[in-house]
Amino acid sequence: MADHKILIVQALAGGLKEHLPPEDIEKNVEIPPSDNLGDYAFPCFSLSKILRKNPAQIAAELKEEICRHGGFDAAGIRVETAGGYLNFFVDKKQLAESVLKLAADENFGRGNIQSRVVVEFASPNTNKPLHLGHLRNMSIGDSISRILSFCGCEVFKASINNDRGVHICKSMLAYDRCGGGAAPESAGIKPDHFVGDYYVMFNSKSAEDESWNDDAQKMLKDWEDGDPKTLDLWKKMNGWALHGFRETYKLFGISFDKEYYESDIYKDGKDIVLDGLDKGIFYRREDGAAVVDLEEEKLGSKVLLRPDGTSVYIVQDLYLALLKDKEFKYDRSFYVVGNEQDYHFAVLIAIFKKLGYDIAEKMKHLSYGMVELPEGKMKSREGTVVDADDLIRETKELAKQEVVERYQLSESEAEDRSLKIALAAIKYQLLKVDIAKNMVFDPKKAISFEGDTGPYLLYSYARASSIIRKAGGAQREIAVPGNLEPSEIKLIKKIAFFKEAVEYAHERLSPSVIANYAFDLAQIFNEFYHAHQVIGSGGDVEGFRVNLVASFRSTVKKCLTLLGIEEIEEM
Repeated sequence: MADHKILIVQALAGGLKEHLPPEDIEKNVEIPPSDNLGDYAFPCFSLSKILRKNPAQIAAELKEEICRHGGFDAAGIRVETAGGYLNFFVDKKQLAESVLKLAADENFGRGNIQSRVVVEFASPNTNKPLHLGHLRNMSIGDSISRILSFCGCEVFKASINNDRGVHICKSMLAYDRCGGGAAPESAGIKPDHFVGDYYVMFNSKSAEDESWNDDAQKMLKDWEDGDPKTLDLWKKMNGWALHGFRETYKLFGISFDKEYYESDIYKDGKDIVLDGLDKGIFYRREDGAAVVDLEEEKLGSKVLLRPDGTSVYIVQDLYLALLKDKEFKYDRSFYVVGNEQDYHFAVLIAIFKKLGYDIAEKMKHLSYGMVELPEGKMKSREGTVVDADDLIRETKELAKQEVVERYQLSESEAEDRSLKIALAAIKYQLLKVDIAKNMVFDPKKAISFEGDTGPYLLYSYARASSIIRKAGGAQREIAVPGNLEPSEIKLIKKIAFFKEAVEYAHERLSPSVIANYAFDLAQIFNEFYHAHQVIGSGGDVEGFRVNLVASFRSTVKKCLTLLGIEEIEEM
């Protein structure tokens, strides 16, 4: 339908060239709620004020203009009016032929956006393991990177490791006093979990004895002063944490083009602030602190340099934004960070605008909602956070129970398949909800093989693969029957909509668009499969239906790839 839509927009543009640009026409072309109202519709209500005519008259005149110039007959498009709407009906046989050809092309749905993009995500603290919140962050960051790349962008994935500060020293202090020289290997604990245990221990100890907090601050001062013993401990524990993170990244299927470290850049950025002071954009408070006034932006005022001359966290973010711009020469820079940091990024961008940097127009905070468990919020300090590795392992065990009950598999096959199903369950559940919304993650619901879940998509893909194997593969040239069944037409139209779904996902920077499209597509495929025999239907009908199944399979595979989910050929 993408090709038909282009023809429709071009035809409308011919009649509206003096009143509406083609891009606005395209945005207004919509999919009617019922097939009786056409395959596409163009509402004329917004044109009433421009043309000073009623919508029904505008629709009738546009139809006359389009028909006078012709061009639709060969494309199999019929145009009718209904009130203030122009309704376009596409010849279903021609549509089917077009869709089967499009879907067979591995580039179906791809864009050609010439843009260099940096997507920053994950960005953990090195005092505890990655948790469920990080899994949502990583799922979003990875999927958006895939969508951008699929649309033609050159994408660079980045992460900043927050590896310094008093929170890091809290884990270090607890280990120094209570670790007894133990190591993750000897304790039999994954290294980032090992470090995290001491962070929880610190918070327990400091609740009983407040002097622990003072000692953590002293340890931070020792680190900043370059104390050798403190630095050695810091390097050791940071190494453990980072090693553990990379194991989880690999398991979850994500990677980065560049990782930054707060310890390398935390002193940088002061020159930006000093330049702002020299230009009178920032000001000195009576106590000597450097401050930016953002009252006009309704963001209050923000301290950038403390009275002792040290910088606050946002100053290093100013430096890092410029560093990434220098290294990647990006056209757009996205920060995948939770909505608790909305103020931080609003201030960051506002500061660049005050300073006159054009980088402000290229930056965007992709704010996402918090993820909770059915039993409520997670708390790192109390050790009630669901660690990412534990969640993956537990979800995998749930998947394995299903797999073992359903199929006869070797132990290694059961392990491999259950991991893929578990990752599909987690990623899909975290991505199907609009990123701006808070959500509740329920592992038992996520792992279901039925309903709006990742395993359901995998099962639908595997079913299509099985049909194609039994048929001996799809055929290159096949005749489309003259009379198509309603469920066949519905599936054809949904496959045709894939390109528009991708464009919409890119426009909104929302993986949920792809997730929801994929679920709808799988549902329509299963309705078709249950309604009609494929293998054994005979002749051109069988050949067409096998090719239709192949078109579904290749399209849903693209969706899975955009969501960061690995397909399974058999389930």
